[in-house]
Amino acid sequence: MTASDGRSETARTAGPDRTPLTRVLVLIPTYNERDNLPRIVERVRAAAPEVDVLVLDDSSPDGTGEVADRLAAHDPQVTVMHRAGKEGLGAAYLAGFAEGLARGYDALVEMDADGSHPAEVLPTMLREAADADLVIGSRWIPGGSVVNWPWHREALSRGGNLYIRLLLGMPVKDATAGYRVYRSSALREIGLDEVVSAGYCFQTDLTWRAVRAGLRIVEVPIRFVEREIGDSKMDQDVVRESLVRISGWGADYRWRQLRDAVARRRP
Repeated sequence: MTASDGRSETARTAGPDRTPLTRVLVLIPTYNERDNLPRIVERVRAAAPEVDVLVLDDSSPDGTGEVADRLAAHDPQVTVMHRAGKEGLGAAYLAGFAEGLARGYDALVEMDADGSHPAEVLPTMLREAADADLVIGSRWIPGGSVVNWPWHREALSRGGNLYIRLLLGMPVKDATAGYRVYRSSALREIGLDEVVSAGYCFQTDLTWRAVRAGLRIVEVPIRFVEREIGDSKMDQDVVRESLVRISGWGADYRWRQLRDAVARRRP
């Protein structure tokens, strides 16, 4: 469903948790982002001074971890988790979720370190989260856009999201988006212990779990700007993992639908 202001939402069937979001933690996973990290942290702290930031660094060889430590030393609202090595986006976020939940935060935010996610939209997303379980910064709803993407990258993202909607029957327009606000109650409900996705498929995995749990999902339009510094982490292995896993979920989902339909027709 799409609202008149461009927001898109799915309805929740379970009983909602609408505890006020007084403590919010922004998770920023990093690998070789030493030049980008100070910029995005500054933008987050300017846009939403009340939130805390946790940098999740996978032992970046370019010294990103040391840059993060310097930021934390000058700002008590910034902390750093130094991880043993590069284990994938999903593993980094799962570690951040576990830390944020243990610290008692009301909501956890996913945000890229490269500046592609507009920190200036975070206050709007947090307002929407007052009455939602998951808020997604969406490129593919009215008002959303991408900047500086080649046509084939946009086609891949749009096509991938269409494939996901058709195969899994999900109403979410940008299931692969990486800019999100999760209520802590939603993360506890969707079964993080069972998540094994490592790359960008992780985002679709959690979206699918949220939909199946009946959580209320709202999409807010964002202007996604491709990074100006550093290299994209998207590669063929990431695309391959997403295709294999999503196709498997879709085959299982459609098989269950067929099985249930046959069962209902039997006398």
